[in-house]
Amino acid sequence: MRRNAIEFRRVLTPVFLALVLTTFGWEAAGQTPNHPAGDGGKAQTGQHQAASKQNSGDTSGSPASVKAEKDQAEEIQVLKELLAAQQKQIEQLRVALEEQRQTIEHALQAKQDQEPQAPSLGQVASNDPVIPKSATRVENSPGPKAALPVAAAPAAAAEKGTDEVSPLQFHIGTATIMPVGFMDFTTVFRNHTGGSGIGTNFGSIPYGSTTFQGNLSEFRLSMQNSRIGFRVDGDVKGAHVIGYMESDFLGNNPGNVAVSSNSNTLRSRLYWLDVKRSKWEILGGQTWSLLTPGRSGISPLPGDLFFTQNIDVNYQVGLAWGRIPEFRFVYHPTSKVAFAVAASSPEQYIGGSAGGGKVTFPAAVSSTYTAGELNDGSTTLGVPNVAPDVIAKLAVDPSKKFHFELGGIMRNFKLWNPTDGTKHTAIGGGGFVNLNLELFKGFRLMTHNFWSDGGGRYIFGQAPDLISRVDGSPSLIHSSSTVTGLEYTHKNWLIYSYYGGVYVGRNVTIDTNGKPVGYGYSGSSTGQNRAIQEATFGLNQTIWKEAKWGAVNFMAQYSYLTRNPWSVATGQPANANMHMVFLNLRYSLPGSAPAAKK
Repeated sequence: MRRNAIEFRRVLTPVFLALVLTTFGWEAAGQTPNHPAGDGGKAQTGQHQAASKQNSGDTSGSPASVKAEKDQAEEIQVLKELLAAQQKQIEQLRVALEEQRQTIEHALQAKQDQEPQAPSLGQVASNDPVIPKSATRVENSPGPKAALPVAAAPAAAAEKGTDEVSPLQFHIGTATIMPVGFMDFTTVFRNHTGGSGIGTNFGSIPYGSTTFQGNLSEFRLSMQNSRIGFRVDGDVKGAHVIGYMESDFLGNNPGNVAVSSNSNTLRSRLYWLDVKRSKWEILGGQTWSLLTPGRSGISPLPGDLFFTQNIDVNYQVGLAWGRIPEFRFVYHPTSKVAFAVAASSPEQYIGGSAGGGKVTFPAAVSSTYTAGELNDGSTTLGVPNVAPDVIAKLAVDPSKKFHFELGGIMRNFKLWNPTDGTKHTAIGGGGFVNLNLELFKGFRLMTHNFWSDGGGRYIFGQAPDLISRVDGSPSLIHSSSTVTGLEYTHKNWLIYSYYGGVYVGRNVTIDTNGKPVGYGYSGSSTGQNRAIQEATFGLNQTIWKEAKWGAVNFMAQYSYLTRNPWSVATGQPANANMHMVFLNLRYSLPGSAPAAKK
C-alpha cells in the first residue's frame, strides 16, 4: 500500500503543477500567460493587448507577435495532451488500487475459511450446552466454540487494555490461570419415577404399572450440575501447554443427603495436560474420549465437542462418549485436517450401569464372571482388563461451516474359566461417522453414528459388551446408536431438536441344562432392551450478558423417552415410556483464554 501511495503522489505532482500553470499562467522570459477558453478569456486577452498597444504601440501582425501566438497555441496543446495522459494514468492507478483492495479482501476471507470455527473459549471454559458460533479463532485451542450465547471476551481483548480483560484471570510467571465453570439451578419433572436424580437412566425407565415407579410422578430441584475448575495456559520452549481441571457435584452421595443439608459430593470430571508444538500434540489425563463427537477439529476442550445442548446431565440417548483416562497423540498436517490415535482406559462391561440391562451367564461361570472379573456397574476399579482400548480418528474441516470425522476403536477381552482353568480372549471393535453442517447462517444439521461388536460401554453403558458361552469363552454383542438433529441460533436465542436411538443385538447361547442364557432370549428380563429412543426439543435464551462479568441463561428441555425389551410377557405392554421436562437457570463465569504465540 505504501508503494502505491508513493506512485500515486508521483503521478499527481505534475498534474497539479500543470493545472496551476494552466489556470494562472507563468512569468518567464519571452512567454505570455495562458488563459482558459471562453468569453472571460477573450476579454482578458483583449485588455492585455490594449494595454500593450498603449505602452509600446500596435505590433499586431509583426513576426514577433505571430511567433508568440503560435508558441502559445503549441504550449496549450502540449498541456492538453499532458493532462490527458495524466488523466489516463490516474484512471489506471485507480483500477490497480481497486484490484489490490479486492485481492487483499479475498486473501483475508480465504484465511478465515482455512481456520476452523473458533471457540469463544473465554466465555465459559466448560459449558453444557455449547453453541456453535462464527468468530475469530482463538489460537490457544489445540483444535478449534463457542460457548453459551454470552458476549465474547476474546483473547485479543488483553492486547487492548485492562478495561476489556476479564477480572477472573491472573498470572504467575508466564502462565495464565483462569477459573472456569458456571452455577446451575435445575428443575426436573417426570411423569413416572425415574429414581435417578437429575440424570436420566434411559435403560431402566419404569416398565408396566405394577410398581410405584410406574404410578407416581417425580419433581426435583438441584444445583448438582454446577461446575467449578480452572485452566492454566503457558508457552514453554516453543510449545503451548494447557492444564485443565473440572468438577461438578454429582458424586456418590450418602443415603441421607436429601433429608436436611443436601451436602452434595464433589467429583472429578476432567483433569488433563495438553502440549502442542507446531503440528504435533500430546495429551494425557482424564478427558473426553477421542470417540466423543467433535464440533470442529480434534480437541479435548469442552467447547469444541458435541454432547448436545440438553439440560439432562446424561445428555441424549444414543450419544457415544466417555470421560476416561486417556493418552493421545494428534497430528495437524494443515489447519483443516487432524488425525489422532489414543490409548484409553478399558473396561470389560456386562451391563448394569445407567440402567443398562445385565446379561445372564451359564451356571458354571456365573459366580466368577459376576464377582469382579467383568464390570456389572458395581465393581469400581477391580476388573482385570487385559489391554487399553485403541481409538483412531480423522477430522476434516474444509470451512467453518462444515465438519466431518470418522474413526474406529479396537477392544481386547480376556476371561478365565475357573472350572477348567482355561483363558479365553476376543477382539472387538467398531466405527463411527460424524457430520456437522451449517446450511445457512445460524442453522446447523448434525448426525453422529456408532456401530460396534463389543462397544456397548461407549453408548453410556446402555448395551453390554459380551456374553459368555458354556465353555466360558466371550461372545461379543452387536450394538449401534445415533444422535441426529438440528440447532438454530438467532440473536440471544438457541433452539434445538434431536432424535437419539440405541439398538442392542440379541446374543443367545444354551446352557448345559437346556435353558437359553445371554442377552435377548425368550423369557429374559424386561431390562434386556432391544431398542431405546428419545425425541428432544429445547431452547436456551440469554437473559443478560457482559464480557467482563459473565452471562445469565434460561434453558428449557422436553423429552419423550421409550424403550422396548427383547422379551414381552403375555398381557404386558410392548414398551415403557416417559415424558420429561427440564428447566434451568445458569450463571456462567467470564474469562478469556490467552492467545498462544505463533
